[in-house]
Amino acid sequence: MALIGTLRNKMGTWVVIFVFVAILAFILNDLFGSSSVLFNNNEVGEIGGHSVSLEEYQQAVQEREANYILNFGRQPGENEMPTLRQQAWELLILRYAIQKQYDKVGVDVPAEEQEDMVWGKNVDENIKQAFTNPQTGQFDKDRLISYLKELNNPPADPQMRQMWQEQRTRWEIFQRDLIPGRERIKYENLLIKTNYVTKAEAEREYHLQSDVAEARFVYVPYYAVSDSAANVGDSDLKDYYNRNKEKYKTEESRDVKYAAFPIVPTADDTLAIKNEMQKIAQELSKTEDDSAYASSNSEGPDAFGTFNVSSLPEFINSEDLKEGKVIGPFVDGNTYKVVKVSGITKDTVSSARASHILIKWDNETPEAKAAAKEKARNILKEIKGGASFEAKAREHGTDGTATRGGDLGWFSSGRMVKPFEDAVFAVNKPGLLNDVVETQFGYHIIKVTNAKDNTAYKLATVQREISASDETTNEIYRKAEAFAADLSDEKEFVERAKKEGYAALDAKNIGADERRIGTLGEARQIVQWAFRDASVGKVSEVFDLQDQYAVAVLTGKTDKGYRSLETVRDEILPLVRNEIKSKQIIEKLQAANGTLDEIAKAYGSDANVYSTSDLKLSSNSLPTAGFDPKAIGVAFSLENGKRSKPFAGENGVFVIEVQNKTVAPEIQEYSNFKAPLEQNALNRSSFSIAEAIKDNADIEDKRYKFY
Repeated sequence: MALIGTLRNKMGTWVVIFVFVAILAFILNDLFGSSSVLFNNNEVGEIGGHSVSLEEYQQAVQEREANYILNFGRQPGENEMPTLRQQAWELLILRYAIQKQYDKVGVDVPAEEQEDMVWGKNVDENIKQAFTNPQTGQFDKDRLISYLKELNNPPADPQMRQMWQEQRTRWEIFQRDLIPGRERIKYENLLIKTNYVTKAEAEREYHLQSDVAEARFVYVPYYAVSDSAANVGDSDLKDYYNRNKEKYKTEESRDVKYAAFPIVPTADDTLAIKNEMQKIAQELSKTEDDSAYASSNSEGPDAFGTFNVSSLPEFINSEDLKEGKVIGPFVDGNTYKVVKVSGITKDTVSSARASHILIKWDNETPEAKAAAKEKARNILKEIKGGASFEAKAREHGTDGTATRGGDLGWFSSGRMVKPFEDAVFAVNKPGLLNDVVETQFGYHIIKVTNAKDNTAYKLATVQREISASDETTNEIYRKAEAFAADLSDEKEFVERAKKEGYAALDAKNIGADERRIGTLGEARQIVQWAFRDASVGKVSEVFDLQDQYAVAVLTGKTDKGYRSLETVRDEILPLVRNEIKSKQIIEKLQAANGTLDEIAKAYGSDANVYSTSDLKLSSNSLPTAGFDPKAIGVAFSLENGKRSKPFAGENGVFVIEVQNKTVAPEIQEYSNFKAPLEQNALNRSSFSIAEAIKDNADIEDKRYKFY
């Protein structure tokens, strides 16, 4: 006892110290951690100079969630949440960037205009659709007014009042959303209406499409010069980079390498599930309440259902359709299934299967119909004489079934036009109908594959996914954890992956808002890690991606602005090499004289002469040489009979000689060419206005810190 007392007295001091250190660590984490108020890490972004806090953003997300619940009657799932979060972000962009532009030009939607959009002369199209009379297909204003009156009169019954409140809230949200939509239309129209196509522009378009040139050209592709003969130095790369720097403007991005560790069930896992399903098959065969048993034991959504002959699952064979019979366990895709035929009854709906050959008439005249009928009967006669129905369907059929031998598949009563359905459902056994059947579509030659049947089958289905056991999952996690242990950089990551037989895969230019990475699919955790915690060369911990584990290493980091020369080196190397090759080819071509054929011969076998007789300015490619708008421009800049100097194109070097250039004659009216240009300008403006505002609003998206 004395010993225990001594320990208690001494340990008390250490406990106090431990608690103090723990509290201090907690406080320091609050001050300097990822949510630190000292460093304003509670900010999710900036829009037009406005700092968006996490609280403000979450409130916008909650608004979208509430709207989703009102519309769909359920909470949004994980798959829907990214979309709702993006909608919330766009809403904030509208509020702090786009709305400012509306205010600058005085765009407004007054109360009178709002009323006009709801019940006036210019009712919003969404309201028209919601209150369309199903019988007339026209907007029913009286129905709308009646609905609005109901919204202003709350019912006395508490349950009805709750439904009324939901309807009222939904309407208020809908009505509120009408305003920004109308503001956007007004603002865009102000800008769109400024688009104008001049007569000169229309005339230029006319010549782009109508002027024609006949030309011959020498073409030497860049691959004619070996890479080893075109040495590229650092100064060459730097010079090209500086001349083309704007091409490499970029948003913030990350590059990673990753190794995946798929969670795959072993043979023992599969056997264990099979054994479990065999027990379930025995229990299902004895249970009296098939529906309850299947619902409580199945992992699938459709544990109990009624099927007819046309809707039976493919894995059910006709000989198994006996009441009380248990089928399985068997493998269907990635699941084990056990099925019990719980009951067999008669349904009010019948199903049948048939094939047909449709012969249409050319027009509605009696003569045309008589000709179509005679043709159909002649084909029917050939089939009765032994010809293949399917072959005749492919030869003579005039609808989409012709390619599959006329097969219409299974169909239920009420699905086909009445004369056709009556003919098929009138027979009691499969076979070819004795005469053709006339419908509004033409004459049908019909073969009944399966006669009508109104039998209904109640099936109880228990299914289990063939998945890895906890033991297998843990073992795979341990392998991933062992792989990541003690790795300090990219080089070690790649070496270990190669040694242990894993692929070290690249994912480049990952944006902060992306959710998917390469072959991993959904991997938002890795994106967050790459932007929030990682540094170049840092190896991650193990990520749990549901169906697999993954380990990543950050291989590159690009800030918003311009990609560095190092990051684009591999991208521009072949372009710079082609520039060097072009100089060598041009120098050799300039040394040759004579006709194009003589120049090509003097150059060597890599130079060839090609010709084109219908070259147009609106085209972008040349025969054999491929895409090369520069070469097209050079050709049309030449006078008849003139030849260009050697010049570098997209894929090689050219010498072009224009034999004849035909300029389209002047016309009085260019409206046919003006209208498409105006429409293109309209389409571009509609798409680009919002994007242009966003580009100039200095938007900084930091949501990756939290989502």
